[in-house]
Amino acid sequence: MINENSYYSGAHMTDLIHEKCEACRAGAPVVTSREMDELLPQIPDWRVLEESGVKRLVRTYKFPDFLAALAFTNRVGELAEAEGHHPALLTEWGKVTVSWWTHKIKGLHRNDFIMAARTDVLGRN
Repeated sequence: MINENSYYSGAHMTDLIHEKCEACRAGAPVVTSREMDELLPQIPDWRVLEESGVKRLVRTYKFPDFLAALAFTNRVGELAEAEGHHPALLTEWGKVTVSWWTHKIKGLHRNDFIMAARTDVLGRN
């Protein structure tokens, strides 16, 4: 479970973790460049990468060993199931790479930024 009071970003707590994900349908708009400029500072450790023409939010988390990485992967999986929004997860010895994007719109939706912020909370606990 996310402890919202434990997430601290710079001088303020991000607003994204307090937002609700909305149901996303095919044809929903992707975030605009302007929206991205407003959202990215709230998740400063994430990068926007494009793979096969699809923009994704990507971050790699470091851990002391495989078991810690696997435990984090499972917590992210529980979060994803609870929201019905699922990332790509690559679990390796000592690290986990998380990629968020919205499959239905083949790009980034506000939900992806919300889930990235919530993933950061899990990574700090």
